[in-house]
Amino acid sequence: MYKSFSMELAGRTLTVDVGRVGAQANGCAFMHYGDTTVLSTATASEKPRDGIDFFPLSVEYEEKFYSVGKIPGGFNKREGKASENAVLTSRVIDRPMRPLFPKDYRNDVTLNNMVMSVDPQCRPELTAMLGAAISTCISDIPFDGPCAMTQMGMVDGELIVNPSQLQWDKGDLRLTVASTREKVIMIEAGANEVKEEVMIDAIYKCHAVNLEIIKFIDQIVAEVGKPKHTYESCAVPEELFAKMKEIVTPEEMEEAVFTDVKQVREENIRQITAKLEEAFADQEDWLAILPEAVYQYQKKTVRKMILKDHKRPDGRAITQIRPLAAEVDIIPRVHGSAMFTRGQTQICTVTTLAPLSEVQKIDGLDENIQCKRYMHHYNFPSYSVGETKVSRGPGRREIGHGALAERALIPVLPSEEEFPYAIRTVSETFESNGSTSQASICASTMSLMAAGVPIKKPVAGISCGLVTGETDDDYIVLTDIQGLEDFFGDMDFKVAGTFEGITAIQMDIKIHGLTRAIVEEAIARTREAREYILNEIMLPCISKPRETVSKYAPKIISMQIDPQKIGDVVGQRGKTINTIIERTGVKIDITDDGNVSICGTDQEMMDKAAKMITMIVTDFEAGQILEGDVVSIKEFGAFIEFAPGKEGMVHISKIAKERINRVEDVLTLGDHVKVVCLGKDKQGRMSFSIKDVK
Repeated sequence: MYKSFSMELAGRTLTVDVGRVGAQANGCAFMHYGDTTVLSTATASEKPRDGIDFFPLSVEYEEKFYSVGKIPGGFNKREGKASENAVLTSRVIDRPMRPLFPKDYRNDVTLNNMVMSVDPQCRPELTAMLGAAISTCISDIPFDGPCAMTQMGMVDGELIVNPSQLQWDKGDLRLTVASTREKVIMIEAGANEVKEEVMIDAIYKCHAVNLEIIKFIDQIVAEVGKPKHTYESCAVPEELFAKMKEIVTPEEMEEAVFTDVKQVREENIRQITAKLEEAFADQEDWLAILPEAVYQYQKKTVRKMILKDHKRPDGRAITQIRPLAAEVDIIPRVHGSAMFTRGQTQICTVTTLAPLSEVQKIDGLDENIQCKRYMHHYNFPSYSVGETKVSRGPGRREIGHGALAERALIPVLPSEEEFPYAIRTVSETFESNGSTSQASICASTMSLMAAGVPIKKPVAGISCGLVTGETDDDYIVLTDIQGLEDFFGDMDFKVAGTFEGITAIQMDIKIHGLTRAIVEEAIARTREAREYILNEIMLPCISKPRETVSKYAPKIISMQIDPQKIGDVVGQRGKTINTIIERTGVKIDITDDGNVSICGTDQEMMDKAAKMITMIVTDFEAGQILEGDVVSIKEFGAFIEFAPGKEGMVHISKIAKERINRVEDVLTLGDHVKVVCLGKDKQGRMSFSIKDVK
């Protein structure tokens, strides 16, 4: 049965069609926000997947080029692998929704969001986020919703609910907030040093809008929602926990997990697991779920000790940061490098500089191909956690962590006019025990400064965790969580920023939301921590950007020419500019507005190329002295090339003070001579004299 529902959202109409398409999916919402159209579906397998100890949720965000009237590039002419934007959007949808599914649910679930039309005033990412939530809520898949999402921008200090694509791209805030009817469940933000109090205000304005959307979703569910189906629970039996505690007492488990050395803890748990396997050798059903049972036993032990006794696994105080260290220039010959260590988390970031022609071109759901001048890439090899695994390239987690660090650093980068380089930073994870993404921000700040990138301010990042009890006011916020506290805790609240304000936030939780008191405390804690990291560790290591780039980095000269003279510099079929490049070994890029970028490592050759270009575009007047080479000899005179593709003629009467009969008596091909400009002859050519040079 086809039904359509509508509401006004931020001045535009949001319409949800149910029953019109996708009838065989468990849930389908045909979303229209303005002229943006997204088909969102939720499907689940009939039975749980065998042999897994996690909820198998897949979230897809498909960008169709026909949605913006474009044909995909390349030979294949069809959409290929998901773009970085699609991966990041999928992650933003996944993070708030995953905790709302039952923890013991093992059926495969896929949430698919297909972008079919794009209205620049209504972002398709937001439409897909709402569509994923609605299609799941109206389906028969067990889900503790509704949830809703709102985006907030800020232009000229004014907060804008669900901004247009232009306002989102150019504004000072790019905030996404997801909520249930009671609490905030996800926060993601990029910001230009937004103050903490402004950020909190924006978060809860989003939450207020989310509550209105949830009322709308409630109406849809009431009319067309399906009853939730029953499922086979994969929870660990309480009987097994009771038997485990007889064999391994809570005190023994506490002693096993409470150590600041990850490898020691893992060995302790291995020995406990072996002991339990021996005890349950004749009970196959229990052996099959023993790894999950041991995990749950560890989790309960850690949470109890943190919440009740304020005791952390490595013995730190609740607000204490792990031991920190920083150094720069650890890799020779690269353009910039730095390493940042926090406990057993260690990141090395390498910076590479290149001319602006090396920017990344992105062909996506935009009117034009976008250029990305700053690229941050993050790698997480298996050895960093003591495991062995074949590298298959960056996964969604690596792409997400790289984008978070990139978002945190973009606000402090110099403009292209100030620093005409493309910039790439690569964060290599040497060792990991929690919060590598924030360590990569710290390492990248120092690496950029070491490379001579004149960043406006240093940026640091830190993560806070959370352990909650039975009531909203029973909780502990932990500063600088390590891996165990992340795995067994309820929150990973990452905040990066400068001394002045926030540049990036990413908040993941495993529970059904945070109170405002928790959000405010986490933001305050992260500010204290990042100021400590900046003052005590990063700035003592490198206090400001270096004055010059590395001797191994390309040098760049920027100059402006009359756009009407670009053709003179390029020459017919590129002959002139290629001649300059061959003679000097530099790289030259010219934009349509006449900005010339000369890139090389030999300053003398770069200066020579700049001089050549200047000679080509300059309109010389009579009396100016030039130098050039004899490139052609005729009966009536010689032609002098004073710049690639630019020649002038010396009449035979202007070569020597005395009379000569043949040009060859004085000049030969290749001679380097000084001439004085006499202006232009009747044919419009530059006219020179050698004999009148003073």
